[in-house]
Amino acid sequence: MTRSAGYLIDVTGADVTLDELTVLLNDRFEKRIGRGVPLMPGAARLLDELARHEVPAALVSASHRRIIDRVLDSVGHHHFALTVAGDEVSRTKPHPEPYLTAAAGFGAAPERCAVIEDTATGVAAAEAAGCRVVAVPSVAPIAPASGRVVVNSLEEVDLAFLRELVTGMQ
Repeated sequence: MTRSAGYLIDVTGADVTLDELTVLLNDRFEKRIGRGVPLMPGAARLLDELARHEVPAALVSASHRRIIDRVLDSVGHHHFALTVAGDEVSRTKPHPEPYLTAAAGFGAAPERCAVIEDTATGVAAAEAAGCRVVAVPSVAPIAPASGRVVVNSLEEVDLAFLRELVTGMQ
C-alpha cells in the first residue's frame, strides 16, 4: 500500500502526505472488501482438503493486518493456522521475509513449503525464500520456471499435486 500510495502521489501531484493517503486507501479498500471476498475457483475445495488431512495453511499477504482480518471475516479464519501481514514484517513482497516468517511459524524449512501465488511479486518472494511455488496468474502472465508450476486454476491443484511439487523437486 505504501508503494502504491507513493506512486499515486508522484504521478498526480496530490497535496496529501503518504500516511494520509495510505489511511484513506486502506479505509476505502476495507469498506469494499467488507461486503465479501470471492475465492478463486477451487480454493475452497483445496482448503477443505488440506484441513481434512491436517495440513496447515498460512495466508501471507503484503496487505496490512486490518485488511487481512477483513478478508478472513469473509473467507473464514478457520482455514488458516497462521497469517502474516505486510505491516508485521520489516520488508514485504517481493522480499522473502514474509514467507520465511510463515515457514518459521510452522517450524518448517521453506523448501518443504508449497506456496500458491497469483502475482509475480508474490512468486518472487516465495522463490527467494526457497519455497516451491504454484502460480495461478490473476492479472499478468507468470512463466513456468524451476521450482515453480503455473496452472490456469486451483481446480488443477489438490493435496497430491502439492506433495509432488515439494517432494518431487528436491
